[in-house]
Amino acid sequence: MNTDYFNRRKTIRHYSDAEISDSTLSALLAKAAQAPTLGGMQLYSVIVTRDMEMKKKLAPCHFNQPMITNAPVVLTFCADFNRFNKWCTVSNAEPCYENFQSFIGAMLDVTIFAQQFNTIAEMEGLGCCYIGTTTYNAPEIAKVLSLPKMVIPIATLTVGYPENYEKEPKAERLPLEAIVHNECYNDYSAHSVRALYAEKETLDINKKYVAENGKQSLAQVFTDIRYNRQNNEYFSQVFFDFIASQGFKCPF
Repeated sequence: MNTDYFNRRKTIRHYSDAEISDSTLSALLAKAAQAPTLGGMQLYSVIVTRDMEMKKKLAPCHFNQPMITNAPVVLTFCADFNRFNKWCTVSNAEPCYENFQSFIGAMLDVTIFAQQFNTIAEMEGLGCCYIGTTTYNAPEIAKVLSLPKMVIPIATLTVGYPENYEKEPKAERLPLEAIVHNECYNDYSAHSVRALYAEKETLDINKKYVAENGKQSLAQVFTDIRYNRQNNEYFSQVFFDFIASQGFKCPF
């Protein structure tokens, strides 16, 4: 295993015209399915989208991000209790999973599966990009993909061979001391948190974001522009209502 991959990896948003064969994709998904899973239940499904017309239907659900139509393959990873419940029913067992705890278990299952696929695909020379809008417009995605009750889209990956790997930017990351806590959680002081974000704030690309949005700090770009309260609360309600409509009874 080339462990240097983990230090070099990049999110790939631009793809060549090379197709991914069915056999290659199936082999990668089979390896990904060896990921850890709750009780061995494998509470996930993945929808493979190759057809351009289907991609065009999905694109508005993801705010028309160009990767959806430019990538040869779009994968929608779903938390799925539909299959498991039907197996229980035909096996004379009464399913009891229409609850929040079960939804969280399935969400963790599909997240682990998706990330294992992402890692394996990248190590095999493919490029991937997580599309962060799947839970924003889950109801619309469900309609496009004909998702039944107890199936919730959680993550979307665009997959293809990189057009030019070297030209893709490498995302910045916080220093390790920002995320690791020994023995117990050690809270951040104003001084320490400023120091941990200092390098991120001084990058040219981030200073550009601050300037072009007329803000005083990078943090304001996040709180006022990218992930503001109004959008967060609106899409939270949309997703919450959709989860309930799909059959999961949440206790709040």
